[in-house]
Amino acid sequence: MSELTDALVRAGFPADTPTTRLGGLTNVNHRLTHGGRTYVLRIPGAGTSEYIDRRAEAVAARSAAAAGVNAEVVFFDAADGVMVTAHVDGAVTMDAERFRDLDAVARAGRAFRRLHTTATPFATDFRLFDMIDEYKALLATKGAILPDGYDDLQIRADATRRALESSARPLVPSHCDPLCENFLDTGDRMYVIDYEYAGNNDPMWDLGDLSVEGGFTPEQDDALLRAYFGGEPPAHEVGRMVAYRAMCDLLWTLWGVIQHVNDNPADDFWAYATTRFERCRALLERPDHAAHLDAITAR
Repeated sequence: MSELTDALVRAGFPADTPTTRLGGLTNVNHRLTHGGRTYVLRIPGAGTSEYIDRRAEAVAARSAAAAGVNAEVVFFDAADGVMVTAHVDGAVTMDAERFRDLDAVARAGRAFRRLHTTATPFATDFRLFDMIDEYKALLATKGAILPDGYDDLQIRADATRRALESSARPLVPSHCDPLCENFLDTGDRMYVIDYEYAGNNDPMWDLGDLSVEGGFTPEQDDALLRAYFGGEPPAHEVGRMVAYRAMCDLLWTLWGVIQHVNDNPADDFWAYATTRFERCRALLERPDHAAHLDAITAR
């Protein structure tokens, strides 16, 4: 029995159900129709169990769905992460180009607000700096090489870490991995899907990470923040968002190196990691970065 057939049967579908392969960086996704409804079947990628807690993902995915932010979760096998969700009809998968529409950016901001304020708490916390330390430890066991200059960059990152940790705020249910492609837009409502990395987190992480993923301009950042806060955003919140823009690139640099050493064939993950690394360095070296750190600690 093939992996796809096994997943179909476990999820309650006939073994011969026709499927259409969809995109995905680390997982294999298929669209299928059964009983008059359309679904998406997710088969986890090789090696993902090393760093993803599938039981925690199940809690987060269902909580976000109940809050009206995620697609309906129809089936989830927490043993390995095979999942079936309802297909969001009439929605387009977002990308950086589609997010040039400021109305779409605002819908994303409101979706984040709904997630952060109405979802029930997730099973785990997203501890950014613990994850960075754990990813580095995992890579050390694999004898992996980090991008040239990583240790020097870590010194700059430590100043941002101190500012964020000295003014820590209550954690809320957060997506934590808002790639543009994890947003589905109907034109009236924005859904946020894929809760593999989700956890209770500082809410400004989600906004900062989306800004980086979408290559947002200052105008887009302003639209995102204003939609989220319903008006002028506080300076210390803007500072946290800016700080997390750099920190998410640091984290995903290490994640990319993990994919590279795991021989994930979906992409050139060394190039992905080094691109993230260079962008993190550029963000930390911006002249206004220190002023944003001051705003965080001055609250």
